[in-house]
Amino acid sequence: MTFWLDALGAEVRFHDAGGWRTRSLEAGDTGAHVICIGGLTGHVEAFVRNVVPLAERGLQVHAIDALGHGWTDKPADVTYHAPVFTDHLLRLLDAIGAERAHIVGQSLGGWIALWTALQHPDRIGRIVHVTGAGIALDDDARQRESKAVHSRVQDVTRKAVDAPTLESVRTRLEWLVADPASVTDELVETRYRIYTLPESRAVMPKLVAEQPSDENRAYMLTEQRLAAIQHEVLVLWSDKNPTTPAEVGRRASEILPNGRFEMINGAGHWPMFEQPAEFNRIVGDYLLGGTVAGNAA
Repeated sequence: MTFWLDALGAEVRFHDAGGWRTRSLEAGDTGAHVICIGGLTGHVEAFVRNVVPLAERGLQVHAIDALGHGWTDKPADVTYHAPVFTDHLLRLLDAIGAERAHIVGQSLGGWIALWTALQHPDRIGRIVHVTGAGIALDDDARQRESKAVHSRVQDVTRKAVDAPTLESVRTRLEWLVADPASVTDELVETRYRIYTLPESRAVMPKLVAEQPSDENRAYMLTEQRLAAIQHEVLVLWSDKNPTTPAEVGRRASEILPNGRFEMINGAGHWPMFEQPAEFNRIVGDYLLGGTVAGNAA
């Protein structure tokens, strides 16, 4: 059975985001705008089980391929550090006529959300930081751990991107999830086709080299930066996340002035895909301003 059944009622649209053609899976025509952004080399299919259910709660939901990802443009003349992803997000908001939007950011998307909130606070509403990247706690052990995570993510991603095969793509996806059975042939084929697009072959090695690089660590969310973000932020983790430990997310939620922490069980790096009913309930309640009833810290 295709996972696109979960997206019936949504539309795939392409927006001119300030000169960058951007793919978006969208549903809902009333309520606050919500932008969903995935992780490194990810794509909108990661949110295929969330767009319609969140729209049915009364939100305008846009799951996008970030710059350099999916079927969005992949310019070779940019540096894929945090500021360019923020630039792309702001251009996308302008393109859809949204002065302000909530952001649901998974992994790299969570980093984009927090960095954008820090730099352009008036454009961002509530944030859901899902198994997110970009957090740099002050103590030396966590700093070393963070660098090791970046290196591991870069290594496993490069193996899939440099010479993509169905087998290498499946290995990359199975590394992300708690249950390898959730990685269907359809999901593997989708990512394989993205990785083998001519523009992907030309630019993705550059993306994978630059985004987790030591130079990009200058834009990480230190404790001082986290403490300066006044937005309401839900730090949403999973019990089997293979990248950053939950303790880092929990500590970040304590440093954020208006942060809170939630845990989803039975999921790896993609709780929105692996446990969609729980994810949609928690995220929908949070974005609509209700009390989140779940596994709060």
